[in-house]
Amino acid sequence: MPLGRWSLWRTEAPEPQLSGEQRQEAVARQYLRRYGVVFREILARETQAPPWRALLQIYRKWEASGEIRGGRFVDGVIGEQYALPHAVEALRAVRRQAADGEATAVAAADPLNLVGILIPGPRVPATSGQLIVYRDGLPVAQGPLGAVRSHLQPVA
Repeated sequence: MPLGRWSLWRTEAPEPQLSGEQRQEAVARQYLRRYGVVFREILARETQAPPWRALLQIYRKWEASGEIRGGRFVDGVIGEQYALPHAVEALRAVRRQAADGEATAVAAADPLNLVGILIPGPRVPATSGQLIVYRDGLPVAQGPLGAVRSHLQPVA
């Protein structure tokens, strides 16, 4: 179950002071690790994102060095897209899979709540205690666990 509590882990050691460029690179890397594929629209829920033009410079530099890949990975998205190499392979593997009807629940507060951003439909607010149930990559239900429990059962 995706239920749980998100919290910030604090370390005893103070964080090193980063320059503006180093901070932007750290954030750019964090987005790649979080989403696998990064493009302008996917950052819609990120409240402290650097300007897209700054991220583009970083991603273009990393693409030129071979660290990441640029291309068109997500259909229906206009503009530049950048991906980690293992994310590209995972996307290809998913595309080759047959639909199995398995339900997957994701907490609405999870960064993977992309309903209304990447996935068609109205946005689902990142509310604590709310779930989104996906079946074959599409949202089929949202609400508290009790309300969506029937969608968690596999399709017969």
